[in-house]
Amino acid sequence: MLDAETAHHFSFSTIRLLSKLGFSSLFKKMYSVEDKRLEREVFGIKFKNPVGLAAGFDKDAKLYNEFSDFGFGFIEIGTLTPKRQDGNPRPRLFRLLDDEGIINRMGFNNGGVFDAVERLKKKHKVIVGGNIGKNKLTPNKDAVKDYLICFDALFEHVDYFVVNVSSPNTPGLRELQDKKPLTEILNKLKRESAKIAKKTNSQEKPILLKIAPDLTNDQLLDIISIVDDTKIDGVIATNTTLSRKGLKSHLTLSEEKGGLSGKPLTKRSTEVIRFLAEKSNKTFPIIGVGGIHTAEDALEKLEAGADLVQLYTGFVYEGPGLIKQINKAILEKE
Repeated sequence: MLDAETAHHFSFSTIRLLSKLGFSSLFKKMYSVEDKRLEREVFGIKFKNPVGLAAGFDKDAKLYNEFSDFGFGFIEIGTLTPKRQDGNPRPRLFRLLDDEGIINRMGFNNGGVFDAVERLKKKHKVIVGGNIGKNKLTPNKDAVKDYLICFDALFEHVDYFVVNVSSPNTPGLRELQDKKPLTEILNKLKRESAKIAKKTNSQEKPILLKIAPDLTNDQLLDIISIVDDTKIDGVIATNTTLSRKGLKSHLTLSEEKGGLSGKPLTKRSTEVIRFLAEKSNKTFPIIGVGGIHTAEDALEKLEAGADLVQLYTGFVYEGPGLIKQINKAILEKE
């Protein structure tokens, strides 16, 4: 009955209210699967289960503890930028019901990294990842400065980092996936991690790269080379796609600009995971995301080479019961 973005904010308000009224324990009872066999240690972090919430859902770190009550093993907040930005004009979020997909052109709308840090100071009940990007008005030649600002601000407050250079909704951002600028950004973040860890007598934070599903095989081979050269900790495959191939939804809707997620992405994201895993001889961890709407979709990505999986559009369409279904299916496979 509501447009997609209004429904999203309504859902947030409802979850926040129900949690304040003490429904957290009920949510846990309904949706959480507690079993040691689900635990996974990936890039030095122990996850209670391998099913996470992808970035973009809790952009501003407003409900990460509340979402953990639905059984997620980790929550990725962001994408956060140094300065607050409103993103693209509404409408900018569209449900493709016939395809069980979503098109978004949000444009990194967020309250800014420092605003999110204030909320991240409260105790975490769950592993939290920080997804970072650049402001729209920051030229690509200065992009690394934006990533460093976000990295420094979040270092004490998140468990791992994700470098987002693959959103299609910030003009020119995907150009940063090219080998030279990407290598520069990742090398500088790795050096910054080592510097902060030494200064604070703490551990370095894992750094992952989120990539687009639209990369060619040659570009994916470049990604493998970049991961090896920069010694970052892993890859998230994949972000949303610009492709509109095979959509059943009404032409006007399917031609909306933005990134497409959900079922139309299921096959391609799995292909990318399998390619990366096979061509790299599984030398780095992969988080699989894109079109997971059933437990079978998640198992397929894990079998293709993913170490962990994340939900976004599948969580919207299927609800929190999907997390429980996936975790139970993994246990049945054990």
